[in-house]
Amino acid sequence: MNSRLTPYWVIFVLVHLWAFWLALTSSGYPLGDVTIVYLPWSEQAMNGGSIVGINQPWVYPILALLPMIPPLAFGHELYAVGWLVMCSVLNAIAYAVLLGNGRSIGRKRAAVWWMAFIVVLGPIVMGRIDAVTVPMAIVALLIISRHPMVASIILSIATWMKIWPAAAIGAAILVLRQRVKILVGGIYTTLVVLVAALFIGGFPNVLSFITQQTGRGIQVEAPVAVPYLWIASLGGNAKVYYDRNILTYQVRGDGVDVLTAVMTPLLVLVVALIAVLAWRAQRSRTSALRILPVLVLALVTAMIAVNKVGSPQFMVWFIAPIVFGLVVSAERFRFPAVLALVLGLLTQLFYPYLYGSLLRTELWAVITITLRNIGTLVLLVWCVRELWRLGAPHVLPSAETRAAAAQAAATPIIKES
Repeated sequence: MNSRLTPYWVIFVLVHLWAFWLALTSSGYPLGDVTIVYLPWSEQAMNGGSIVGINQPWVYPILALLPMIPPLAFGHELYAVGWLVMCSVLNAIAYAVLLGNGRSIGRKRAAVWWMAFIVVLGPIVMGRIDAVTVPMAIVALLIISRHPMVASIILSIATWMKIWPAAAIGAAILVLRQRVKILVGGIYTTLVVLVAALFIGGFPNVLSFITQQTGRGIQVEAPVAVPYLWIASLGGNAKVYYDRNILTYQVRGDGVDVLTAVMTPLLVLVVALIAVLAWRAQRSRTSALRILPVLVLALVTAMIAVNKVGSPQFMVWFIAPIVFGLVVSAERFRFPAVLALVLGLLTQLFYPYLYGSLLRTELWAVITITLRNIGTLVLLVWCVRELWRLGAPHVLPSAETRAAAAQAAATPIIKES
């Protein structure tokens, strides 16, 4: 190992040991989805039973089942340990790509921030399928300008596990010159997935994750749920209930059906606005390398802030765009990096340890999630403002941005022998 990287790998190991311990010992069942849901799904598929997404409708894209199977090698009782080991290995691969040869200060700063975010967010950081897609997205973004086809394939596979990495694909198509290769990589990957599903016999259910999501209500952690939480907390006509079909907690109250129907069109509208701002920035001849990290973060943040669903694990979506942004320009991404750490800490305050307090709409828990969700909206506003500024004709790359870009481009993905 390169001696200059030793301290960073020590940090990686210590942080992941801490995450292991929290995930396995914390109250509130942070690995509940892994042991109660993923384990039966994977055992059912491997034992010749019904395959979710193939023989029956499923809330996840079809490739989400793939990472649920390897932890079975640890046995039924140690499935959760196997899951954590798998996630740690994937993180280690992305971490190695991020650090490169250890000469880039921006990459090392980004690596330290990533580990800090794992600490502040807590056990949920590796407790859901989202954890598998994060290191994939990090690697893809780091190589996308040099290997757009490979990056597109990685992001497309991740999207067929959890939909959020599509934000990175869309952003790259909008601003990178290699958009054709990115588009072709996504199309090829999707065709392979669909043909494989058709061959297995699951085409009728391969897109069921879309229809399964359309019937969802307002999830308790979503920003739009905050007014209902306050009404319930103050004894008004609103409450939290458990939806057994979706397996999640949602809110009920006056006007909730109308709000549920409005959220998806509103998200589409916000995404369209972000795309227009990105196009404007590109027209002003701003470097794609400056636009892309902000655009990816903007789209990801919109998917969290303007959404009727708002699970705690959505916070891990911030990792890839912020890591990428810190590599490109630590100066520009200082504010979102700090704010994301605060949002992660606020999330850990109510999940998983005292989640019951939120479900009972206790005042302190409602205040905590309100602050977290306001912070998410602040981050979205920051992204929109930055895209607007990038579209201004007078904007020129800072010396730090130019140096970071040159350093990032000079860092090899795999050290040559």
